[in-house]
Amino acid sequence: LLAWAVHAAGMGKRALLCVLTALMVLQLCWMLWYVGRSAAQRSLIRPKDTHAGARWLRGSITLFAVITIVLGCLKIGYFVGFSECLSVTEGVFPVTHAVHTFLQVYFLWGHAKDIIQSFKTLERFGVIHSVFTNLLLWANSVLNESKHQLNEHKERLITLGFGNITIVLDDHTPRCNCTPPALCSAVSHGIYYLYPFNIEYQILASTMFYVLWMNIGRQVDGQQHPKMRFKVNGVMAGLALGLAALAATIGVVVVYLVWIGRSQTKSESALIMFYLYATTVLLLMGAAGLLGIWIYRIHERALDQSKNPARKLDADLLVGAASGSWLISWGSILAFLCAETCPPYTWYNLPYSVLVIVEKSIQNVFVTESVYREPHRRSDDIRTLRVVTVCNSSPSCPGAAPHGGQLWIPPAFGCRPEYDNGLEEIVFGFEPWIIVVNLAMPFSIFYRMHAAASLFEVYCQS
Repeated sequence: LLAWAVHAAGMGKRALLCVLTALMVLQLCWMLWYVGRSAAQRSLIRPKDTHAGARWLRGSITLFAVITIVLGCLKIGYFVGFSECLSVTEGVFPVTHAVHTFLQVYFLWGHAKDIIQSFKTLERFGVIHSVFTNLLLWANSVLNESKHQLNEHKERLITLGFGNITIVLDDHTPRCNCTPPALCSAVSHGIYYLYPFNIEYQILASTMFYVLWMNIGRQVDGQQHPKMRFKVNGVMAGLALGLAALAATIGVVVVYLVWIGRSQTKSESALIMFYLYATTVLLLMGAAGLLGIWIYRIHERALDQSKNPARKLDADLLVGAASGSWLISWGSILAFLCAETCPPYTWYNLPYSVLVIVEKSIQNVFVTESVYREPHRRSDDIRTLRVVTVCNSSPSCPGAAPHGGQLWIPPAFGCRPEYDNGLEEIVFGFEPWIIVVNLAMPFSIFYRMHAAASLFEVYCQS
């Protein structure tokens, strides 16, 4: 993967796709064997992890899987259009990936809660192989999507007349004609707009397999936890606020993509608009998180210290994924402090970068405290007070889920001021800063997706 990325001699895309296809085929063989063995032993009573494989998680991975299969169909169409100069592996890979995606989702729907107690050595190999296969597919998608984003960024720099940066487009377009040209161009652009969904799918799949791997051989106490239920009482204020933020986000993304790179004035206006919008949303999210933490502190509840791999993984993923955007934000702050001159629009970058660090820290504390607290019965008076207070101002209502889930849209669909404001590139250099952004941005996108799901779970438990 890395050799192909840096154009190493003798290492083409064909070799990369052959390796990834072989890994998927091996995982398919293991999953078919496991499903067949489970079907043969379906009369046996098996222990289950009630925390693993939640319905919202399986629903999310199904949605992303459907879009991933659509992406595979577009890749097949791309291969057909350029079949004269593409290797057969570029047609075999999307077909194998589509089959792998379908069977993997079927497997996770039926077996994500399993606690495996037999053939443990073989199953550990199969499950951890599935984890790293999905991570490699994720890395491949990130690399392809990053190359596309980087090329667009370089083209914007050319448009804006940056002459002090060496610009060489990293173009992997086949060296032959595609028929019909209009359809091939549409398919090619459509592929890169679907990559963010594929990236999220691979991460979700790898995390669900990781929980399954952690549960192999685990001894359970047999205690059943109550099922989460979605409640609709008193949520309209939060829901309306969240949907309003979602609509504003879509509008900001559209205007940003239309203006950026058209001229110096429009590019600066697009950046200022984005920073003002993002700063407002982050302030609201941070305030909601602080209020939620305060509510938990005044209603003292014991912490649940029981062993639970799924819950521990949720907390670890929040902190680990947040480190990506923290790295970018600290880099932006350092660039602002060290730059000899700062254009007026870059001043908006400073409060934005600080708020990214602060808001994610607050949100992580709130979610972690929520998932580790034991549920308990409350009196009607306290229950009423909690519903009125939380559902109007804190992240324990569905309005926080749209807030956390819109925030992944701008970077996923090309609205990335880290690329476009130019200050960091002047301070750190073009290539070092682009490498940092390309490595950290996928984690930032995943953080928002995972945080939205975690906030929704917090609401259902409250």
